[in-house]
Amino acid sequence: MSDELAARIGARTLELINIASPSRAEGEIAAHIISLLQGGGVEVSDLGDGCLIAGSRSRRQRPFVLLGGHLDTVPAQGNIPGSIDSDSVHGLGASDMKGSLAVMIELALAGVGLSDDDRAVDFGFLFFSREELPASESSLTPLLARDPALGEADLAVMMEPTANAIQAGCLGNCGATWSFSGRSGHSARPWLADNAIERLGEGITAIAALEPVEHEFDGLVFREVVSVTQVGGGIARNVIPAEATAHLNYRFPPGITLADAEARLRSICEPFGTIEIESSSPSGAVRLDGALAARLIELVDAPVEPKQAWTPVAEFEGAGIDAVNFGPGAPSAAHAVDESVAVDALSYSYRTLQRLANEAS
Repeated sequence: MSDELAARIGARTLELINIASPSRAEGEIAAHIISLLQGGGVEVSDLGDGCLIAGSRSRRQRPFVLLGGHLDTVPAQGNIPGSIDSDSVHGLGASDMKGSLAVMIELALAGVGLSDDDRAVDFGFLFFSREELPASESSLTPLLARDPALGEADLAVMMEPTANAIQAGCLGNCGATWSFSGRSGHSARPWLADNAIERLGEGITAIAALEPVEHEFDGLVFREVVSVTQVGGGIARNVIPAEATAHLNYRFPPGITLADAEARLRSICEPFGTIEIESSSPSGAVRLDGALAARLIELVDAPVEPKQAWTPVAEFEGAGIDAVNFGPGAPSAAHAVDESVAVDALSYSYRTLQRLANEAS
């Protein structure tokens, strides 16, 4: 790790990994970040409900960019505490998104986007909670509603794992329980019963036969998909079951409203069983025509990609803020038991955002 910057951000990432912060338990890491920033002379405000901001809180004479990072992780899989080697930092949240938080903290401590009168952009470093839960439980949307000055941002850069590519937009997401009913009976005389698991099987077969549907926006292709992620049913080994369930996850592209998405999911599922939609999150539009998004794309100098997942880009859009995804973590590493982030990727992300703050287009 010859690069001093990479070494510093790598060490900071490991420090954050070793502070457990599963969703709804972000208090310790929030307090740690406040202490770090205040100790480095950076003003930071506790906005309540697990949300913090350092740097700018509203637009002044320069363009205003929010860097967004969530404090929470998915549950641990025996991957905390973390470790570090010459190439990567390993451990829970390394990719999604303790590495991004480390980049944000180091940028703020270095004064990037904060104190230089010659800078091109003012940064607001926005940390928030509960992103890994359904969007209805995120702290970000309520924060943006109660703090309208944040809505003055010219761009939000959501530092989700993108392997340092610009990923535009995001998929919407519906989660649902699919229930199948039959009539119980003895497994020796199945013709006298109605097997709910067989009905479930017919439904799953129909889902498995669906091909991804491609939708193009500004040359970016998003794929609409429906997946069965859990199944349940059965009473005993010699009983035909009367009930069975499956959990569905439906991902839909920009351009489809929540109402249309839910109607589409019902049309697919209701011929086979009863569906209860339990959570829905809107998609995020592709917003690449602003000057700051164009400048960031120029700095990254790589093809823009679609975000084939849900991210808080949709929440920023709901508040009227153009947003893109850009972060050092690799999407393939997120939520994996062997999650990691490359130290070179951390320094690249830092330097790119430093240039965005300091160099006019």
